[in-house]
Amino acid sequence: MTDPHDQRWKPDPERDVVLDARLLRTLSHPMRIKIVGLLRLHGPATATTLAQRLGVNTGATSYHLRELAKAGLVTEDADRGNARDRWWKVAHRSTYLERLDFVDSDPEIALGYLRGVAQINAEAMFRAVDELPTLPAEWREAGTISDYSFHLTPDQLHDLLGEVEAVLARYRTEDDDPHPPGARSVAVQIQAFPREGL
Repeated sequence: MTDPHDQRWKPDPERDVVLDARLLRTLSHPMRIKIVGLLRLHGPATATTLAQRLGVNTGATSYHLRELAKAGLVTEDADRGNARDRWWKVAHRSTYLERLDFVDSDPEIALGYLRGVAQINAEAMFRAVDELPTLPAEWREAGTISDYSFHLTPDQLHDLLGEVEAVLARYRTEDDDPHPPGARSVAVQIQAFPREGL
């Protein structure tokens, strides 16, 4: 049997980025996490397009794009745009936070990043709930927003997540892979944490 600890998704150094203290500091602002997420989901965009999607002014998105570019998290898309219209794209397929020791060494930055991720995930769930009335029945019945409770040790939780990630890895495709007819982008969120006070 495969060791569940070996089943966890591993970052590909050619395509993914593992956050260090400097990158974590750059992404500690929720707007920057949202920008990276939008560029991953929708592809290259201008500061103006991102501002419209985020409901902010172009000056804000331009500033955050420059900060993300300084950190190497986004790059200019040389195949698009002109001197007046700069297009941006993500520099990495996925972002990984492998070490949570930043919670001890720099709690303000680490918790700022994690709160931003939690906020964005919660907003995505609210949008999904709001969209339910407009979804075809097959999509409404296929998805879920569920909560499960277990009594586990840290090792058991680690093993559980490794097994779940192994299942998810079977369904992961790259952007340039052909998608089956009727497929659409689906978000699968995983939050696993000890319940407060229990």
